[in-house]
Amino acid sequence: MAAAASSLTIASSFSEPRTQIHSSKRSNLPLQYSIPYKADSRSRSRRLGLVVSSVSAPKVELRTGPDDLISSLLSKVANSDGGVTLSPEQHKEVAQVAGELQKYCVNEPVKCPLIFGDWDVVYCSRPTSPGGGYRSVIGRLFFRTKEMIQGIDSPDIVRNRVSFTALGFLDGDVSLTGKLKALDSEWIQVIFEPPELKVGSLEFKYGFESEVKLRITYIDEKLRLGLGSRGSLFVFRRRQ
Repeated sequence: MAAAASSLTIASSFSEPRTQIHSSKRSNLPLQYSIPYKADSRSRSRRLGLVVSSVSAPKVELRTGPDDLISSLLSKVANSDGGVTLSPEQHKEVAQVAGELQKYCVNEPVKCPLIFGDWDVVYCSRPTSPGGGYRSVIGRLFFRTKEMIQGIDSPDIVRNRVSFTALGFLDGDVSLTGKLKALDSEWIQVIFEPPELKVGSLEFKYGFESEVKLRITYIDEKLRLGLGSRGSLFVFRRRQ
């Protein structure tokens, strides 16, 4: 519409002048001649440029709400094996959308009751952050990830589990159980017990305690974003 208004302004500014010549002799009809005015094309272009530059089109601000951002984010990480198959450029796109979405985060997300429940880990910017060595380049040759789940039970219990198929035929999973502590309104700390491994009929614990710190950057009834202390970006989707 701004362009149409500009074209009307331009058209009215360049209507051709008409010159009237009256005869000294009387006549029943007034004698009037129209002399076409031909402006120099370069001069006309310059004048046209001035008129156009004086008409500024209104700036249109595109607003994107959290629902649109969530849909975009989930579409970017879909079928990516938790982010493993994405290119560096695609990881940047995910980070950009996550950065926009965190502007809509509630105040003091650590205190939000929506944190509780079971969540699928649908994306991590670093493959080994969830699952450790099982998700490394070598680990993925022997263990095909089926699910990555994080459960948070009130008041302070965290359960992480990565289920996989080992060597193409053995089902198994590795799980961690930890205790959550709020550090401030956004950051949490979880101290995990040694991991427990199940492969076929075998079940045992190994290793040592571990600790993670995570900042909750967005949360609602279906999505949660977390940023690890080492820069890992996590996308959690609530399990149905």
